[in-house]
Amino acid sequence: MKKHNINNERIKRKYLTFMKEAKRHSEASLDCIAKAINRFEEYNRYKDFKAFHFNQAVGFKNTLLTQKSLKTGENLSKSTINGTCNHLKVFFQWLAQQTGYKSRFNYTDADYFNLSEKDTRIAGAKRKKPVATLEQIIHVLEKMPNNTDIEKRNKAIMAFTILTGARDSAIASFKVKHVDLINGSVFQDAREVKTKFSKTFTTYFFPVGRLPIKILAEWIEHIKVELLFSHDDPLFPKTKVANTKEKKFSACGVLKEHWSTANPIRDIFKRSFKAAGLQYFNPHSFRDTLVRIGEQLCQTPEEFKSWSQNLGHAGVLTTLYSYGDVPDYRQAELIKKLNQPRTSQTPEKQKEFEEMFNKMMNK
Repeated sequence: MKKHNINNERIKRKYLTFMKEAKRHSEASLDCIAKAINRFEEYNRYKDFKAFHFNQAVGFKNTLLTQKSLKTGENLSKSTINGTCNHLKVFFQWLAQQTGYKSRFNYTDADYFNLSEKDTRIAGAKRKKPVATLEQIIHVLEKMPNNTDIEKRNKAIMAFTILTGARDSAIASFKVKHVDLINGSVFQDAREVKTKFSKTFTTYFFPVGRLPIKILAEWIEHIKVELLFSHDDPLFPKTKVANTKEKKFSACGVLKEHWSTANPIRDIFKRSFKAAGLQYFNPHSFRDTLVRIGEQLCQTPEEFKSWSQNLGHAGVLTTLYSYGDVPDYRQAELIKKLNQPRTSQTPEKQKEFEEMFNKMMNK
């Protein structure tokens, strides 16, 4: 059975190069694009893209709507289908402008990859996601063992995550020199740290209690004094695996090397929450936790702007839209509170608040 089409491979390579170099997409985004195109090719039995007809888009779209996920056994989610179809729509719109393809099909034929308005709304709907409370995270930290180098490292990773809200890809790439315990900060240097959109910024430790700071400080002292790590060595080194006397490979310490991916960090979180008797919360969800803490602690727009900036967001709207969902219990409290008499605010304070808020929204 045919597994590829040489003409398709050439134009796909050209398109992926365009998306990487001209549109500046990341490797992860390129993987998603390639996967979507391969899905369509497989459905279309690897016919040449020059033979594209809008009926192929309609048929492929309908097939996806009835296809089962290999992971869950359920129908593919609307968001997955929408994402796949959007990648294909953009690809065929680009293709319709390329030499050798212009006369084969119309630019607007790619619109047939659009889902219905109903399915598009379902795909884009924001759903409530579980968010760990600070109390739950502290409970897990207290339950985590702290004897071996690996255990100390694992505990420090979780403490560092709630202190900084750093993404797991960044955590895997930090060096010892990036942490300043005296000023309570971490320098997210995009030249060496895998930050989102390659942004460089400084994060100051969030006010989440003394335990996380204590754990991180003890870990940094341990790797400097006991393991003789230098400033340029990884803050959270990868696990050393060796062959034991029983002829089995097992973890036996840490190496002065960075992890190549963030998967081991997510595994650490999964095992730690399970061992503490709690449901699993991934590292990225700690950012949601920090936003909720900020919503409670910040009393002025300027304070929340600083909190948002500390997470690496250029504007507070990113923080509010992506992470600022109000939990149900809090929503009920606030609505009930609005029914109660409120102390009047002076015109000067109200004007000051509005000016500050408008300034930040404009930024």
